[in-house]
Amino acid sequence: MNLCIDIGNTAVKVGVFNHDELVVDFVLASLEKGWISQLARQFALRHCILSSTAGVPGFLEEEIDTLNISYRELTATTPLPFVNAYATPSTLGKDRLAAIAGAQGLLPGADVLVIDAGTAITFDFIDASGVYRGGNIAPGLEMRARALNQFTSRLPLVELSLPVELLGNDTRSAINNGVVYGAVFEMDGYIDSLVLKYPKLSAFLTGGSSFYFDSMLKNRTFAVKNLVLTGLNRILNFNVQ
Repeated sequence: MNLCIDIGNTAVKVGVFNHDELVVDFVLASLEKGWISQLARQFALRHCILSSTAGVPGFLEEEIDTLNISYRELTATTPLPFVNAYATPSTLGKDRLAAIAGAQGLLPGADVLVIDAGTAITFDFIDASGVYRGGNIAPGLEMRARALNQFTSRLPLVELSLPVELLGNDTRSAINNGVVYGAVFEMDGYIDSLVLKYPKLSAFLTGGSSFYFDSMLKNRTFAVKNLVLTGLNRILNFNVQ
């Protein structure tokens, strides 16, 4: 079995895979000593891969070594099941690499756009020949709401929710709708623009804020909750075969 760990900006996502099947997944606020040992007592873990945007705790690799589990950290030099044509691979987010690997594994031989709606909203494109062409990074929903509050003198910080109407009828609903619909129209705009060049484009939607968009986008998307973990598992399998 494979252990996949995704250390993000706000949480740690963990998945245990039996070959390609996700057996269990959960979210941690942070990594603590001993939890991998507990997990190893439940599952016959053989391999582990970790992706981090926030650094790796020093105790983690040592604990994994004591369990006789092979360990890899996803880096810019890790062999990938696709061609990475990004001009600066060392600066490319590991979660973005994993999400692309996951989408390509679920829909091989297709032109694919991955939209990951998390702390930031990222857009990443891989073509049908298996070449990652790049993508864009935009502020996430909470970041947009906080920016309106912090960079103005009177606009309040709004707790976001799914809009009821297109247009707000007071300041709070105007901010809420502006933030959410702004991101919706942005996503649909990227899909519409790419379809002009890639008519058979498929789009995947993932990330902690993806539930806002699944029913609001006019374009059809494949909503996949654990796309990054799925991609980490695919990269791990590619390296241990």
